Amino acid sequence: MMKILYAIQGTGNGHLCRAMDIVPCLKKRAEVDVLLSGTQADIELPFEVKYRMRGLSFIFGKTGGVDLWKTATQSRIRTFVQEINTLPVADYDLVISDFEPVSAWACYLINKDCIGLSHQSAALNKGAPLADEVDKMGKFFLENYAPCTVEYGFHFERYSENIYKPVIRQQIRQQHVTDNGHYTVYLPSYDDKQLLKHLSRFPEIRWEVFSKHNKKPLIKGNISIHPIHNEKFIVSMASSVGVLCGAGFETPAEALFLKKKLLVVPMKNQYEQHLNAAALKEIGIPVIKNLKPKHDVVIQSWLDDKQSIEVCYEDDIQEIVDQILENHKKKENDECLA
Repeated sequence: MMKILYAIQGTGNGHLCRAMDIVPCLKKRAEVDVLLSGTQADIELPFEVKYRMRGLSFIFGKTGGVDLWKTATQSRIRTFVQEINTLPVADYDLVISDFEPVSAWACYLINKDCIGLSHQSAALNKGAPLADEVDKMGKFFLENYAPCTVEYGFHFERYSENIYKPVIRQQIRQQHVTDNGHYTVYLPSYDDKQLLKHLSRFPEIRWEVFSKHNKKPLIKGNISIHPIHNEKFIVSMASSVGVLCGAGFETPAEALFLKKKLLVVPMKNQYEQHLNAAALKEIGIPVIKNLKPKHDVVIQSWLDDKQSIEVCYEDDIQEIVDQILENHKKKENDECLA
């Protein structure tokens, strides 16, 4: 049986959510070991993780962006190099990286194929929408953070042959969708103080905030703040009027799947989120740069709107996984015959 290393980037929760569906599909076809690197995830995976590594993580700030200083100072390059040099990628028939740098660079150093299976692969595809402004440093970072020899990706639309529509985890697909009159908020790069200040300008709205910066529930007026909790967040989102979140990938895709109104705020110093914002804007999703009062008119218009964007995100992840593995086998056979 084929032996696969599936490596997951642990900055944020989107990669982990996708892994919950992809890993079981891989296990139907192969023996699978899982690697998780990064320090900013809040979700526990429901299967064994063989390798837990520090990797290279972005550190979320408190005012709407990535904290570049903390990201730089907390990046332990020596540890990262040691992890690359000690990861036994040669023991595997196939390495699949969901934007995970340790596995990708370990393969690169020994000239071993590494399959990229991530949203970032799709965001950088030439067919995908571009941001209004090109962040050259951000683009360079995305292109070189986790280098792969073959790229497959997930995006809001199929912009090319190797891009698939989002993986919607079973927890979301199985939710009973209702409307309890509140709005769900997930903006991890804003701290609670900032969110209370900005959201309180809309006192008629019930906001349910899920925060990376608070370990205890807090209610202040029309705003309730909850620590990150996967199941509670899903229930809140499924029973909301709409979702206010960053321009990541998984949460907007899940909100669209649940037919919820969506407003996104791309994170500062995060080029990928600006690429996502461009794609979302193309399908009619409103985008604002930050939560400052000058954008209140857009927020209020969104609150007043009966927006409903129709998407079709089929449950086809097993077929996608099977196709990728068949492509790899075909490539191996062609190389043997050459």
